[in-house]
Amino acid sequence: MAGQGYVVPNDRFFVRNHTVTPRLDAATWRLRLFGDGLRGAPTRTAPVEFDLDDLRRLPAEESVALLECAGNGRRFFAAQQGEPVPGVAWGLGAVGVARWRGVRLGTVLRAAGLRDDAVDVMPEGLDPRYVTGGVDLGRVRRPLPVTKALDDVLLAYEMNGEPLPADHGFPVRVVVPGWIGISSIKWVGPVEVSTAPLFSPWNTQFYRLFGPAHPTGGTVLGAQPVKSAFELAWDARLPAGEDLLLRGRSWSGNGPIERVEVDTGDGWRPADLVAADRGGPWQRWTARWRPPAAGRHTLRARATDRTGAGQPDRATPNDLAYLFDAVVAHPVTAC
Repeated sequence: MAGQGYVVPNDRFFVRNHTVTPRLDAATWRLRLFGDGLRGAPTRTAPVEFDLDDLRRLPAEESVALLECAGNGRRFFAAQQGEPVPGVAWGLGAVGVARWRGVRLGTVLRAAGLRDDAVDVMPEGLDPRYVTGGVDLGRVRRPLPVTKALDDVLLAYEMNGEPLPADHGFPVRVVVPGWIGISSIKWVGPVEVSTAPLFSPWNTQFYRLFGPAHPTGGTVLGAQPVKSAFELAWDARLPAGEDLLLRGRSWSGNGPIERVEVDTGDGWRPADLVAADRGGPWQRWTARWRPPAAGRHTLRARATDRTGAGQPDRATPNDLAYLFDAVVAHPVTAC
């Protein structure tokens, strides 16, 4: 992200699919809402429908929001903590901020006849059904509490001023700011609204914290923890003996970043926060450093968000290696 500005360009934004990107026709696409959480209890075969023009006629809203894969940073469980784990071995690149435009999910739910006693909303993608280990788990879907769905969730049809790219959910996707990426269902079609809790493999079998440090049955995932990253290539080569301006970003699903510190080998010290970013989904920062000598060095950064949550030296392990939040040791070479 060095030199890229605040939002991530569409062609650099991370892509994570469970199957393959579908090719959908915006002219025939429909959002279909059903379930006993809507007045009249429309069914999956006789739902309340909205086409793309219907959504565009509703009040539009822009949201600069962060999306992050729950497995972002997963490879550091093994690389830093000696705990080999399954799954995509992400570094810190499975995160991004974009400017999304669309209509609030709450606006559509109310227009469809949301009942006061509805408790869960489950968007479902239109990508192919997910088969793993010979078991067909159906299309990707994951429930949201109605309270979250009515808060800041967007049905987005634009990304950074352009129609959604196919890999990012064209023609419409869900955007759930700050929550794990699986919550932001791409290529959304059916949406179930229920007066009882809803379940899918993506909130029972996956995207839960399992393991000795977690309750029996696991802990369901929601907001992302605090993380930090340098805007540097891994093992970057830097000029020895010169004054350098290090740059980086920190973020949290629980709100704005309040403080960032860096350690270049001589202890923790405050970084300088970019004032224009205050209150946003991620916070850029800078720190000055003169490499004392040629050779290998380790850079570290840690942040604290508005809730007081910070980054530990070691992440709590879990069986599926989600939510790595420890300080990452970033190697560089001065030469």
